[in-house]
Amino acid sequence: MRIYAAALGMALLMLLGRAQGAESAPPIELTPLQVAPQVYYFQGQAGMASAANKGFMSNAGFVVTRDGVVVFDALATPVLGAAMLKAIARVTAQPVRRIIVSHYHADHFYGLQALKQPGVEIWAHGAGKTTLASDFTQTRLAERRTSLAPWVDADTRLLPADRWLDFGKDKTVKFELGGTHFTLLDVGGAHSSEDLMLYVEDAKVLFAGDLFFTGRIPFVGDADSKAWLQALARFPAGPKVVIPGHGPASTNPQADLALTTSYLLYLREQMGKAVADMQTFDEAYQAVDWRRFEQYPAFKEANRINAYGTYLLLERESLGKQ
Repeated sequence: MRIYAAALGMALLMLLGRAQGAESAPPIELTPLQVAPQVYYFQGQAGMASAANKGFMSNAGFVVTRDGVVVFDALATPVLGAAMLKAIARVTAQPVRRIIVSHYHADHFYGLQALKQPGVEIWAHGAGKTTLASDFTQTRLAERRTSLAPWVDADTRLLPADRWLDFGKDKTVKFELGGTHFTLLDVGGAHSSEDLMLYVEDAKVLFAGDLFFTGRIPFVGDADSKAWLQALARFPAGPKVVIPGHGPASTNPQADLALTTSYLLYLREQMGKAVADMQTFDEAYQAVDWRRFEQYPAFKEANRINAYGTYLLLERESLGKQ
């Protein structure tokens, strides 16, 4: 009987601990930044996701129409998703109708759990279905339950799309809500297999996800820089504002687009020469003149990683494996 009582007591303590863990993640207040009539975004802090920044290091946004709200991305935790809902409600009485997921990386979709209310439909690129079901995605969730506790915990669920989009040959999906016209662009295969961008045609605002950065070099890692350049070439003509997946909105999109494009081209040129000359990566990296880019933010943190990922990519391309 004592053993049973002790086991029962332990179970109750574990349940209490879980409840306290859930309660220990207090609500967060977000302030939307307006970039055009009826178009807003939330700007995350610089750096990697951590308990210190509560996972708020990516961007998300929303567009108010007369028939409801279209949301782009959901941030990195359910608590942040709930904060988005409250912030949207302070701007408009219109309900959220649709959520567009730029790609299924942890910092862009964990907030879906809170945003997914009755009458809300989630849209994402069809390739995201495979990403969501992958071992990597499940491993990342386990890691985030530790590194982002209590903001990500045992109750955090990863939500699929209600509609997995098939873009067809023209790689676009157009839709209209409340008199506002939108175009979704398939740019998958660059940063992730399921990248997409949302262009708010009437406001000339582009939500670009992680393919675009403002005034800084991008984090490339092991992404396919060739596909990335092809995606950048498909940017819609004439956006006045581009909202990236991280960092401030761009009000000079052509200059920022040119920086990202020139950086990717330079990476490929220099690492391509190294591969052709059969240099080791360390030899090649030391020999490259990086002065053209080293004054930009994120250079110290990202450039060597970017160069190494590009070096490996071009090795595979040279062997016909890409």
